[in-house]
Amino acid sequence: MLDIKEQQRVFRHNRIRQRVVGTSQRPRLCVHKSLNNFQAQIIDDISGKVLLGKSTLAKNIRSKIKTGGNVRAAEILGEVFAVEAIQQGVKKVCFDRGGYLYHGRIKAFVEAARKAGLKF
Repeated sequence: MLDIKEQQRVFRHNRIRQRVVGTSQRPRLCVHKSLNNFQAQIIDDISGKVLLGKSTLAKNIRSKIKTGGNVRAAEILGEVFAVEAIQQGVKKVCFDRGGYLYHGRIKAFVEAARKAGLKF
């Protein structure tokens, strides 16, 4: 059973998902955060495929950070994620903030990804 804050976040996320749909030309960039980690995925909703998934648990990111649940870790993940997405041919995405506020780790991740060349 989810606590009330998590239930409210899931409700907000469902409301956001009614408007945000990833296509093959502009896939959806979805994020999820926990206390200890941060995850991001690029999803093509039309075909139902995950094109790229990365988290602060990945070895190349884990070596650069002390803990995965802070703003610095989100910035590093944003940079690495954007570079890998561009290498796979994804340059434009629509952002799905997952029901979280655009603040803190979410904002740091997005700004780092934009700085690395990903278009939102």
